[in-house]
Amino acid sequence: MEISNALEGLNKQKAFFESGATKPHAFRIAQLKKLLKALSDFENEILAALKADLNKHEMEAYASEIGFLKLEIKHTLKNLAEWMETEYVPTPIFHWPASSFIQKDPLGVVLIIGPWNYPFMLLIGPLISVLAAGNCACIKPSNQAPNTAEVTEKIIRSIFPEELVSVVQGTGALVGPELIQKFRFDHIFFTGSVEVGKQIMHMAADELVPVTLELGGKSPCVVDENVHIKIAAKRVVWSKFWNAGQTCVGPDYLLINENIADNFIIELVNEIKVLFGNNPQESESYGRIINDKRFEKLLTYLNEGKIIAGGEREKSTLYIAPTLVESLQDTSAVMQEEIFGPILPIFRYKTNEEALSLIKKHPFPLSFYLYTKSKKTKKFFLQNLQFGGGGINIALGHLANPDLPFGGVGYSGMGSYHGKYGFDTFTHRKSMMKTPFFPDVFIRYQPFKNKLKWVKWFMG
Repeated sequence: MEISNALEGLNKQKAFFESGATKPHAFRIAQLKKLLKALSDFENEILAALKADLNKHEMEAYASEIGFLKLEIKHTLKNLAEWMETEYVPTPIFHWPASSFIQKDPLGVVLIIGPWNYPFMLLIGPLISVLAAGNCACIKPSNQAPNTAEVTEKIIRSIFPEELVSVVQGTGALVGPELIQKFRFDHIFFTGSVEVGKQIMHMAADELVPVTLELGGKSPCVVDENVHIKIAAKRVVWSKFWNAGQTCVGPDYLLINENIADNFIIELVNEIKVLFGNNPQESESYGRIINDKRFEKLLTYLNEGKIIAGGEREKSTLYIAPTLVESLQDTSAVMQEEIFGPILPIFRYKTNEEALSLIKKHPFPLSFYLYTKSKKTKKFFLQNLQFGGGGINIALGHLANPDLPFGGVGYSGMGSYHGKYGFDTFTHRKSMMKTPFFPDVFIRYQPFKNKLKWVKWFMG
């Protein structure tokens, strides 16, 4: 859709929203059910597109991009009526005989800008929350995953009227600014890099448009000496090399207690072979890098440190093997930005304080993972480290629990969604107080003479 047509469509969405058609519970439920059905109807096309864009195995693609969404929709369908209910709250006695309540109102027209690494799930996931909250949506798929973008548009156009959900294709650097600067959205939801997130926020500021930014950062994974080495190593390998390392909540670098480091690294190498075989390039369970530009960027990281496993690459197929790198400096290029690829830097530490010091050089990670049996170690890191979310003895899992808010902090983003937290993000909580005409309490009115003692008695 061209920008001029897109803007015309957005004005139609605004009018449709203002008509009140999106507000009833029945309408919202109907849209979510249509989306749920479409996930099954178009399953094969979605899987084929993800295979073409990222070489995702159907199991990996289904679990993280289709099944994930089905669980989210079913959770929302089950709970939406309760989330929408007017919320009654206490009223201070000095307002007697008033009562107070919070009305849940949708925001309006929401812009959703999706990334390329989970190009379907990270676009449709926010859409679930937007529709549940009674809004209209304009979605912008990533042009770097063209096959998935095409299928996404096909699905949306087949199940939703354009005045409810529209799709705009094109290069993000061109389309995003055009839309944001020429139409006032009621909320902008962006998933992507810190740099682009700053640009989105800057553009939105001119019209005071609220934003939710789901960004990234260097998510650390700490392995304590008090740990089950084999299971921990398997889980680290699984989570790091899921989607060929192109996961915003994946472990970005590994810190291993020096007392078990040698044994743990041996187990990491072994688990790579167990999960992907002696030649991961032949494994149907291992993905590929999204494009040439990202491939070349990742190659620059392989020039640093000592490769202790992997390092093989083939440009024609955008293949980079699961790679472990050690003997790095914290100032190395690979430690200056989110890797977003199958390269895992490894550091050794002596004390928890030393590990914490290194992590704090890269503040506000989106995720933090800790492998330990020690309650003391768990308490130390949870009390002393700021991060978006994470896991103890597991990675990635918190993302797939709709009862947990998902979002970053500081440089890793602002705002959260999933389940009720997504509903709340795209809902305005309208504060209301209701008072009957009688009795009409005299104390509030002028003149104020001899009334201060009454105010102090009520208010303290």
